[in-house]
Amino acid sequence: MTDANQRTWLRVTRVDVIHSLRTAIAALLSLEIGRLLKLPESYWSAITTLIVMQSTWGASLAASSQRFAGTVLGCAMGGLLSTYFPSSVPVFMVGVFVQGLICAALRIDKIAFRFSSVTLVIVMLIDRAGSPRVIALHRFIEVSVGIAVGLLLTAVWPEPETTAQESR
Repeated sequence: MTDANQRTWLRVTRVDVIHSLRTAIAALLSLEIGRLLKLPESYWSAITTLIVMQSTWGASLAASSQRFAGTVLGCAMGGLLSTYFPSSVPVFMVGVFVQGLICAALRIDKIAFRFSSVTLVIVMLIDRAGSPRVIALHRFIEVSVGIAVGLLLTAVWPEPETTAQESR
């Protein structure tokens, strides 16, 4: 690597610092809100915020509505299947398949299908003591907190524009 390439690679811009700070603060806020709500796995709030954080409000809002729809579907499907069927790979597979059909029928994005499937894994396949419906509700609240904090921070503290100097 040449000296010029190495300097470019090592360069951290003001935009990089601000983006990292915004993301860290958003993750911390989500985690603490989840803890204040006494959610058993509040780290899911932080994980969701990290996924939601994007540079623009419009991009974040569009993708987050799909993530929210998927979370609702995954929680509902996971709560329903876990209540009436023992946790198993075939039941999980059927759940994922049916969620895909529901998303297609409702003409909602594949982002929603991915989030519903991830939520289904968390609700159905991780052994926990407690009612499946309560576990699904916790997941819904944790993810909703993460989405809300990510959107709020993106709206009130937008990422600065990159200047020509900083993009070099």
